[in-house]
Amino acid sequence: MGAPFEIQLVATDEAAGRAAIDAAYDEIDRVEALISEWRESSEISEVNRRAGEAPVGVGPDLLAVLERSIWTSEVTEGAFDVTFAACGRAWSIRERRVATEAEISACLPHIGFRRIELDARRSTVFLPDPAMRIGVAGIGQGYGVDRAVEVLEARGFDSWVVDGAGDVRLSGTNVDRPWSVGIAHPRRRGELFAVVRPGRGAIVTSGDYERYFERDGVVYHHILDPATGRPARRSIAVTVIAPNATDADALSTGLFVLGPERGIEVAEALPGVEALIFGPDLEVRRTSGFPETLPPAP
Repeated sequence: MGAPFEIQLVATDEAAGRAAIDAAYDEIDRVEALISEWRESSEISEVNRRAGEAPVGVGPDLLAVLERSIWTSEVTEGAFDVTFAACGRAWSIRERRVATEAEISACLPHIGFRRIELDARRSTVFLPDPAMRIGVAGIGQGYGVDRAVEVLEARGFDSWVVDGAGDVRLSGTNVDRPWSVGIAHPRRRGELFAVVRPGRGAIVTSGDYERYFERDGVVYHHILDPATGRPARRSIAVTVIAPNATDADALSTGLFVLGPERGIEVAEALPGVEALIFGPDLEVRRTSGFPETLPPAP
């Protein structure tokens, strides 16, 4: 998934705790092998290869990820869209490559989540346009976190934190105190904006400050606006709290693209979802139920 995962677990039996953590990491590896578009052997790569040709049979994991992706696309008015991948390969953070106007004009017509054909009964996925592509970079890490949580819960543990590069899901307590999660300051590297204690559930942050490059004074980051095929500019950081990491991961991306005003409106309408959004001017907006933020420790 291109990201480090870390699991913390409170256990009275160390051997059982370590065995549970190992099993959770194995589950993350299993999921990655199925849904990573960077692996030629994955199910999602096969779906992309067969675009315009035929439906592809997939397992319950990829089907679940795509179903939640489409739900997120609906509620965010298309601001989250896994078919962004049609334009995604025109950009490269690693190679510091900026998509040309010609490339963007060519790829934009192939973005559109409503054209994905899912058949839950047959468990198939079909992309009717040969140039369509799907990529789950905005939801896959969260799904991996949730599957790891299922393993821990199945083994009887109820106090844990699973952190997939900032996609965090937690439960219980850190022995004798609540789990605390830091929200990074998007413009002061290495500093926290605040600390929250969200309780049980997931908290995920998306920002323009982790994966980016600068060229000719312009910053290009990894979160693309599906409507333009270019980096989204209405937000600089979004933190979402939701019952599970799959939804929190996807919503943080979608709300980032929507921007503070519309993003908060959308989050307010979703049961169990809270959000905090930094605008480009560093003004912070939050939903009415967002947990109290605490100042970072000195």
